[in-house]
Amino acid sequence: MDLGLEGKKVLLVGAARGIGLAVAELFAREGCDVAISARSEDSVKESIANLRKYGTNIVGGAMNVKKPDEYKAWLADMVEQLGGVDILVPLTSSGGGMGSEKYWTNAFEVDVMGPVRAVEAVLPTMIEQQSGSIVLIATTSAGEAMGGPQAYNAMKASLVTWGKQLALFHGKDGIRVNVVSPGPIEFEGGNWEMIKGTMEKFYNSQLRQQPTGRFGQPEEIARAIAFMASPAASWCNGSHLVVDGGFTNRTHF
Repeated sequence: MDLGLEGKKVLLVGAARGIGLAVAELFAREGCDVAISARSEDSVKESIANLRKYGTNIVGGAMNVKKPDEYKAWLADMVEQLGGVDILVPLTSSGGGMGSEKYWTNAFEVDVMGPVRAVEAVLPTMIEQQSGSIVLIATTSAGEAMGGPQAYNAMKASLVTWGKQLALFHGKDGIRVNVVSPGPIEFEGGNWEMIKGTMEKFYNSQLRQQPTGRFGQPEEIARAIAFMASPAASWCNGSHLVVDGGFTNRTHF
């Protein structure tokens, strides 16, 4: 199936490793111009060098989404360097944590205001061109009480509601907004690799919940994100796609 992505201009917030890097590589492979970010300039340069093998325009820069002025300047610069924007996927996340107010502050700034500021940056362009696709990234932890009372879970849950609101409000502008919620994803240097080394019993208990007997891979989430972002998913708007290999127990009606 042709996703219709060739030539699209894609803005990815956070795409130097894990799911983000897999998403960037997939879009580049499909013929898209891509902008990426990370907090480390070296990580951005390394990722750009790797992605340019696909022959499309790859740009990026280091920035911190918790610094609003720096973040907004980066967003404006990337849209200018791309020459517009067709697709936005904000991927940065603060991760989990309990026991301190700092986790709530971090989760709000990164997991909520990160996407909010990115959406606000691209909406004028998308409204003017009367087309655009936005994919927000939540988590299966937003839909089930996993891992205790964490700010991460609650903040990610807010994206599901906000995504639906955006979809309903901006459908008239030709803009689609959807949400993808990954289950546990394991990759080198990722959270689940760290959990495996520090909390082996918990890791194994979660692994036993997977019907397939394994955790997901970044590429499996990237394919779902790319489809939801693409013209091939033209009738998906306000949708919430859970991609977890059957990890969660919910039944969707």
